[in-house]
Amino acid sequence: MALQLVFLGRLEDIAGSASREVPFAPSLAAVVASLEGELAQALEGSRIRHAVNGALVQGDAVLRDGDEVAFLPPVSGG
Repeated sequence: MALQLVFLGRLEDIAGSASREVPFAPSLAAVVASLEGELAQALEGSRIRHAVNGALVQGDAVLRDGDEVAFLPPVSGG
């Protein structure tokens, strides 16, 4: 049982790769808690958005085996 994590923008630099497979965790909060310090701290930021299987979610989300979880940093531009 596993989840696929995808890191976009500056989060890719902090994670050290664009994606990684991790053991299954039942919620977004559990996934973030299982990650290493600097990355977990970056993902806990209030401006970080989350998508599960391509759909944006707010707050904690229940996950299923095989889900893809994407972490999206704030976007700026003009």
